[in-house]
Amino acid sequence: MQTHSNHQAGFIRLPQILSLIPVSRSTWWAWVRSGKAPKPVKLGPRTTAWKAADIHALIAEVAK
Repeated sequence: MQTHSNHQAGFIRLPQILSLIPVSRSTWWAWVRSGKAPKPVKLGPRTTAWKAADIHALIAEVAK
């Protein structure tokens, strides 16, 4: 069984994502709609986040 490092556990909110991936909010949401970015997870009625592992995988894919 493979363990995940701490930076890949949990969830990341949009402001943190935009600090890692320097695009505008509208570009990010266009990527989500088109499937280029992972789908978000609703943590509450007004709280949207993404799985940290999905975001780190996206960064790794873009860096290739």
